[in-house]
Amino acid sequence: MQDKEQIDFNRIPRHVAIIMDGNGRWAKLRGHERSYGHQAGAETVHTIAEEAARLGIKYLTLYTFSTENWNRPSDEVAALMGLLLESIEEETFMKNNISFRIIGDIAKLPANVQERLYACVEHTSRNTGMCLVLALSYSSRWEITEAVRQIAALVREGSLQPEQIDSQILSQHLATHFMPDPDLLIRTGGEIRLSNYLLWQCAYTELYFCDTYWPDFGAEELRKAVCEYQKRERRFGKTSEQIS
Repeated sequence: MQDKEQIDFNRIPRHVAIIMDGNGRWAKLRGHERSYGHQAGAETVHTIAEEAARLGIKYLTLYTFSTENWNRPSDEVAALMGLLLESIEEETFMKNNISFRIIGDIAKLPANVQERLYACVEHTSRNTGMCLVLALSYSSRWEITEAVRQIAALVREGSLQPEQIDSQILSQHLATHFMPDPDLLIRTGGEIRLSNYLLWQCAYTELYFCDTYWPDFGAEELRKAVCEYQKRERRFGKTSEQIS
């Protein structure tokens, strides 16, 4: 068992990003439809958000619905949108002092979903604890393309010169401009890839992959991932001697 005592609270990752994978396979193993797994996965989100807040993680970004997910069967997409409406519980956010943000091509979401999301963002905006970010209708290539378009528009109007463009300028035009890059990225469900998620931001992120399906990924699993992160030496291109 991964006890809290094993965690160094002076080295908690500031930003944890999670690819929540395995809902459908988890449901199929139990003889249910994929929607059953998504329902269970939504419950896991609340468990992990509360535990992350307790651990002192400042930003938790969850890959909830990708741009590519729009290609799934229409009934599954509709069920996911309905589940999204049901699972946004402001009471949980307020109780845990969690602020709520969203990133992605939100305009593609149904109007009632957009309204509910933005209301939650507004109502929790004064909370000072952890920031929970949902990546919805999101892909990294979409995000980078949008940033380039914004920068190109600035160059065209003359307010930015091409030689002024650097990595900091691009980062400032990404959807994630309000938070630091992830220190730790977790992917559940046994797959070992980033799936078009925070590609620019994860340049120096520690990656953690596990076979556990998302509905079974509980507080203990999160602590295990944080402990693994704390065993690693983060050099950012330097030598061990330089960072010691």
